[in-house]
Amino acid sequence: MVPEPEDLRSQDGVLTVALTIRNYKEKDGSIRYCYLLANGTQSPTLRLNPGDLLVLNLKNDLTEPESAVTRSNGSHVHAMSQAQGDPCTSGAMLPTSTNLHFHGLTLPPVCHQDDVWKTSIQPGDPPFEYRFRIPANESPGLYWYHPHIHGFSKAQVLGGASGALIIQGIERANRDIAGLPERVLVIRDQELMNPNAPPAKSEPVVPRMFIDRDGDSANNGTGFGRPAKDLSVNFVPVPYPDYPPATIKMRPMERQLWRVLNASAITYLNLAVIFGRSPQRLGIVAIDGVPINTNGSSGPAIEWTDHIGVPPGARVEFIITGPSSGVPGLFVTRTVDTGRGGENDPNRTLAMIIGAADAPEPRSMLPPASEPLPPSVLSWLGSVTPVRARRLYFSEKLEDPSNPNSATTFYITVDGQTPTPFDPMSSVPNIVVRQGDVEDWIIENRSTELHAFHIHQIHFLLLDWSGIAVNETFLRDTVNVPFFNGRMLKYPSVRLRMDFRGPNTVGTFMYHCHLLEHEDGGMMGLIRVDPAETAHSLEAPASRDLHAVSLP
Repeated sequence: MVPEPEDLRSQDGVLTVALTIRNYKEKDGSIRYCYLLANGTQSPTLRLNPGDLLVLNLKNDLTEPESAVTRSNGSHVHAMSQAQGDPCTSGAMLPTSTNLHFHGLTLPPVCHQDDVWKTSIQPGDPPFEYRFRIPANESPGLYWYHPHIHGFSKAQVLGGASGALIIQGIERANRDIAGLPERVLVIRDQELMNPNAPPAKSEPVVPRMFIDRDGDSANNGTGFGRPAKDLSVNFVPVPYPDYPPATIKMRPMERQLWRVLNASAITYLNLAVIFGRSPQRLGIVAIDGVPINTNGSSGPAIEWTDHIGVPPGARVEFIITGPSSGVPGLFVTRTVDTGRGGENDPNRTLAMIIGAADAPEPRSMLPPASEPLPPSVLSWLGSVTPVRARRLYFSEKLEDPSNPNSATTFYITVDGQTPTPFDPMSSVPNIVVRQGDVEDWIIENRSTELHAFHIHQIHFLLLDWSGIAVNETFLRDTVNVPFFNGRMLKYPSVRLRMDFRGPNTVGTFMYHCHLLEHEDGGMMGLIRVDPAETAHSLEAPASRDLHAVSLP
């Protein structure tokens, strides 16, 4: 059975939590990371209301893995010298350093709230207090928390360090889901438990396995074969090659709201539910913590589909109707084409869904319909004229161009700047904007693998996909950027409308690819948002050569 994470709910407007992060070595040599409560419970779901205060004390009990890597550029040594400083300013980056990012929340990028650039907590430090109030206008939906230490984010998240965070009140945005039982499903990836096993006999014969430069199974284009990583559902592993599924029991034909988080470090999901051999209709009500009917229009509050793509870091909330008694049901992820340079994310089962009259109800149920959410005081982002447009692009560079298995440096570059991997020791931002601005960003992918663009502190609107207009009625914080196949006449791209109107955007924060080995490998940039009343040039310093382009 798939267990549900423990719920921790705010009381009288306050939620106080004490978490400890620990790691340990498995028998296969892999390192697991976990957030623990005092009673040993792992990765609780934090439930708060807009306006609530969260006080989270994080104790770092990490020990250094034997396989810890010292960076060749010396930043590891620099980090060691800084590790004993103020956790708010040290910026230390060690295998045992950690911090927390509250992914998707529109919090100020400052220490004790949602800064991950300089904040670094060491094993010798006392519990570090995160203290902030959920913005009163935060969208109700699914968010999450995870570590964000540059160079070691992949190791800690791949090891299991992640948990869900829910802002209550989604039934106020969509009365159709009021009173439904809700189920939280956190899908994580991890190193293969059976890396040397041949594929299951039930799979078709596929080409020989290719290993990419990161040591993972490369995309073979068949939809089958060895995956780059195993997956788990609420810590129940579903390992290659036979994918023995976890089990979810539902009462026959019961409607539930499933809140699914892709907490993977590198794995893309393409979710579907199949009864017998028939794909089922899933009713999407929210993406990335934002209800899909928040644009003030009278459009549908539910988007019905039979499959949902969820990149690493993204979330989806949807209505599902359980199977009849005796009808076999499967919760699956279909193959994702990640490009010639990407990892293999094949078809596989995640969980078996069983319709049973004695199925226990999920631990949480949405309240009955109540007063609708107040309308936003800001104009719908899609109707705002941007003040400028910028072009950015993803690219990669092999250390040895003649060796496809050599190390890779990853870049996200503002057009006009020189591609440079992220330097956490530099305080020079790649982009400078002013609070109150709205911009369009055109993000190209000049590499042969799929990337997932994410930015902290804000949500954005997807306007077009490789030049094709997209009429979305909701905002995102993570989006796929399609890969270049080598034959296209121009690089594929997305156009995003970026919203810097919120007062909590003021400060310096990150944008990056949410495949964490890419982020750790340099595919990250800094943006500084200045207060609205501050006069400054929107052009970067000469050393950065920031390039803003005119709107078409």
